[in-house]
Amino acid sequence: MKFLLTTSQGIEDLAKKEVERLFESKGIKVSIEEKPFGVEGRLIAEVEESFYTDEKGKKREFSPATFLNENSRLLHRVIVEIASLKFKGIESQEPEKALREIYDFVYSLPIENYVKITESFAVRSFRKGEHEFTSVDIAKTVGSAIYDRLSRYGKPKVNLDHPSVIFRAELIDDVFFLGIDTTGDSSLHKRPWRVYDHPAHLKASIANAMTELAEVDGGSVIDPMCGSGTILIELALRGYEGRIIGIEKYKKHLRGARMNALAAGVLDRIEFIQGDATKLTQYADSVDFAISNLPYGLKIGKKSLIPKLYMEFFSELSKVLEKRGVFLTTEKKAIEEAFEENGFKILHHRLVGHGGLRVHLYVIQ
Repeated sequence: MKFLLTTSQGIEDLAKKEVERLFESKGIKVSIEEKPFGVEGRLIAEVEESFYTDEKGKKREFSPATFLNENSRLLHRVIVEIASLKFKGIESQEPEKALREIYDFVYSLPIENYVKITESFAVRSFRKGEHEFTSVDIAKTVGSAIYDRLSRYGKPKVNLDHPSVIFRAELIDDVFFLGIDTTGDSSLHKRPWRVYDHPAHLKASIANAMTELAEVDGGSVIDPMCGSGTILIELALRGYEGRIIGIEKYKKHLRGARMNALAAGVLDRIEFIQGDATKLTQYADSVDFAISNLPYGLKIGKKSLIPKLYMEFFSELSKVLEKRGVFLTTEKKAIEEAFEENGFKILHHRLVGHGGLRVHLYVIQ
């Protein structure tokens, strides 16, 4: 069975390793392609059919989709792939012609193999690129093709609010994907524990990617500008047994972080401190790992304050960090100057998609 897996742009390799690790733990073979057709934030996984014996001794088919939805910390969606195709020149075509191509392609597919005529369905769409039509147009076109195809076998049922089956149609530049969305209308990165929203909170998938890149292996982990606590909460939920510390300057966000940790059931695992990261040595003599989504752009209000903030913070961090730090920012020049001035070496750098921006992720020591 083939699956289209979605994640944040720039962490596809980490998502691939996680999925391979998860299936390996069950002794199941999986083959994964990163960035199919060159599309970022997407993977295609082909999983072998497998079975298990339940508590009553009955043989059951193993569900890869359920397994990934319940266990992945880096994926956003798990979609049973029906078909994918690279359309030639669809971005430059007249809207009517382009949408007709999509309709004809979807209508040609064995849709009846994926939804019973007695089941209701809806189409959720996603579009990215320069097209002369909208994602709503795609949803309507795909929905019409599915409806017309199923009409061969009876009267299809459409339920836009509470469908039994959700078809996911994505058009990214000239690449089209169609599948059954097993995740539902809420992406996996939207964690149920988030009862307080920081104005610029980090996606849980990226928080876990940062933890992976830090290669935390025991010892203390600190987020010196922890906001609503995403990185630390996700770390605690992974069963990390080392010391976990969060520092946040603003009382409102610190209270929100504690609320989130309580909702996640890990409040007793995290030490929250109200404090200023530019005075880090007042709160910690030594830390093994530092992981943080730093203030930048709209998150800080005045961008002119960033170079000074970064320089002062990394000056303090240089006195206490023992192993590695992982940081996220849009401010490449300011952070690299702070690294150089304070004796840090960049081990790894990559761009990650977050909140419509391409942000810089650094691993340092």
